[in-house]
Order: sequence, then structure tokens, then C-alpha cells
Amino acid sequence: MGLKHLQILGILFNQDLLFYLLLLLIPVSTYIIFHTSWGLTLRAVGEYPQAAATAGISVSLVRYLSVGFSGCLASLGGVYLALVHVKFFTEGMSSGKGFIALAAIIFGRWHPVNSVLACLLFGATEALQLRVQAFNLNIPYQFLEMLPYVIALLALIGLAGKSTPPAALGKRQ
Repeated sequence: MGLKHLQILGILFNQDLLFYLLLLLIPVSTYIIFHTSWGLTLRAVGEYPQAAATAGISVSLVRYLSVGFSGCLASLGGVYLALVHVKFFTEGMSSGKGFIALAAIIFGRWHPVNSVLACLLFGATEALQLRVQAFNLNIPYQFLEMLPYVIALLALIGLAGKSTPPAALGKRQ
């Protein structure tokens, strides 16, 4: 009898490699962002790029590397969805999950650990709507499918407090 046969904790031992890499990525990214010179550079470029440029930092290089790395991580999410979670690919299969991810970042106040907790909240909401559909209640399934997006919108309109994005987000140097 292995660890994956335990009642509640067994789900942690019945996952694939990408799940464990994600768990490792949470503390590693938090450490890098808040305790290394690269993280300080990244936050400086996000908050005040002119000051970073004055300090001799190539703002464009940091931005390109950051966007490239985030694109690689996003592609891992797509790979997981297509190859592990659903096990096939179809056009539009993410169906707004990028919006949910962006809402999780904002709801998590731009902090990796808080954003993971927000993702867990949105994931639990999606799992809840699937479970409620299975109970065959007299609720139209369209309303249940809206539930994760409604929770994301409620989070974005400020039910969780003020979230301040990086000052230079979306601005050219």
C-alpha cells in the first residue's frame, strides 16, 4: 500500500511531474523575486524603469527576458492542460483560463504565494461547479459554468481589497 492510497493526503502522491515542479516553483520564485539581485532588478524595472536605467540596467533586456520566461511558463500550463489534464487538444480548450490567471495575479496582489492561493480558490470554484452539475439540480448549467468567472470578477472589482500593480506595467520606457 503506497502513499497515494491514503484518504486525504493521497492526492498529493498521485500527481505527475509537472505538478511537483509547480510546487517547487512557488518557493523558488518567491525567493528569487524578493531575495536576489535579479529579483531586485526585476522589481525595479517594473516599478521605475528610469531609475533602473540610470543604475545601468538594460530595461529592455530585463523586460524581454521576463516576458520570454513567463511565456515558457504559460506554455507549460497549456501543455499540462492538453497532455495531462484533458489528454487531447482542441481549439479554444482553455476557454478563458488566461483571464482567470490574470485575475489570480491581481487578486493575489502581485505576490507569488498569494497568487497561488487565489488560483486554489478559483480552481475550487471550478471544481464546485462541476460537482453541482453532477448532482443534477434544477439549475441551468450555463449559470454553473459562469461561477468561476463571477468569482474572478468579484475579486477584481475589489471585494478582497486594493491591489496595486507595478507602476510601469504596460508603459514604454
